[in-house]
Amino acid sequence: KAKGHEIELMDTTGSPSRRAVQFQNNIITALRKLGIKAEAVDVPIEGFAGRKARASATWFAQGHRMYYSTNSQGRFVDNIQLVSKIIEAEVNLVLSEEKTLQEFFDEFREDEDVEQKRKEAREFLGLGHDAGDIGLINKRYKDMAKGHHPDTEGGSTEKFKKLNSAHKILKRELT
Repeated sequence: KAKGHEIELMDTTGSPSRRAVQFQNNIITALRKLGIKAEAVDVPIEGFAGRKARASATWFAQGHRMYYSTNSQGRFVDNIQLVSKIIEAEVNLVLSEEKTLQEFFDEFREDEDVEQKRKEAREFLGLGHDAGDIGLINKRYKDMAKGHHPDTEGGSTEKFKKLNSAHKILKRELT
């Protein structure tokens, strides 16, 4: 389950690089259904799609930068497949009028420095740079919230706000 969707990933053991390009094309095709030109879409492909790496898609529409990435799967090819499936599912919600185009844009709108914010959030929570287990992130958040809550002895409003922001940034990435 990812971003509220039940996703079934296909087996990508054969030709991961070829499969990665297919998923890249699927992303571009899905976004074109919403009127987003292929030139406004960037889906970087790893040189060796079978290695462990984050996958992402960036596109521009209505003057905004849209972005989605994941590192929740073991290999790049599986991550890019998940990105493709999520974007396709969300586009289909717009096409079936279950979601408005504005809601779609709001769902994926990101700041230019989103990767830096995610890195800082993981550092603040004391997590590794590639931590992608939402259960672990939630546990760390709850543990730290007990110590930083302004109503507790030694708590800090500023640190609690920073903790909530860090959790929100990572939760948005992983759910």
